[in-house]
Amino acid sequence: MKFLITGANGQLATEFRRALEREGQEYAALTRAQLDMSDAGAVREAVAQYKPDVALNCAAYNNVDAAEKDFDAAFAVNATAVRNLAAACAGNKTLIVHYSTDYVFDGTKDDFYTEEDAPNPISSYGRTKLAGEKLLSEETDNFLLLRTSWLFGRGKQNFLYKISEWARKNRTLKIVCDQVSIPTYTEDIVVGTMLAIKNSLRGMYHLTNSGYASRYEVAHYFIERMGLDNVLLPETSDYFKTPAKRPAFSAMSNAKLSRQLGINFPHWQDGVDRYIKAVREDS
Repeated sequence: MKFLITGANGQLATEFRRALEREGQEYAALTRAQLDMSDAGAVREAVAQYKPDVALNCAAYNNVDAAEKDFDAAFAVNATAVRNLAAACAGNKTLIVHYSTDYVFDGTKDDFYTEEDAPNPISSYGRTKLAGEKLLSEETDNFLLLRTSWLFGRGKQNFLYKISEWARKNRTLKIVCDQVSIPTYTEDIVVGTMLAIKNSLRGMYHLTNSGYASRYEVAHYFIERMGLDNVLLPETSDYFKTPAKRPAFSAMSNAKLSRQLGINFPHWQDGVDRYIKAVREDS
């Protein structure tokens, strides 16, 4: 198969590039500078030029707080660009794989969210991601919509990298303790995506690691596994006063996708262990 990857500089796109190179798969990876996805004509031209079997849309505006002040910019990337890519893919019979988020939920269910639960985003970021989901399904039925959560991998735009930077500069760290979801490793997202493609799955699935944890619990486990001696103090969301609201419990069930693929997704702690090993090998 031939792949087209958008958002080529992001951590998920980077992991896909590594995996596709290992497998000897043909792909083209385009950065935002190379492809303005808000330009429908440019997107049509790119898809027509590369003629991919699969388009992996790894482009995303994921600055949750900034989206509160710049909704239009977030909407352009998380919704308008998705519509443009979906329309271009539909015209070329290309499968589009798009990634959404647990932040489409409000966090009030008090249980794992399934694909059947109704979304109710409480932030501008969540609303733009939900809009992207809707526009995707309006343009084509040849899609895989994969919701994931608290993504981490090689790169600087994730919670674990930020924790390592904070730990390097400060002995004591205050970490939010009342936001709970599932940290999900980019390697496992790639594996799940490729298996879903090979099994000809279509529609929406939740693709996460297993288990669940608060931000505080994740940070504590990471610091401990890194062999650091920082002191971590739990604080509630009210302490940080961020512009955007976060759901309290947005963990999603990966049971549907696990059944379809006949696999069990690794626990988030296993993902963190492998991430630490990879980062150390890269340094």
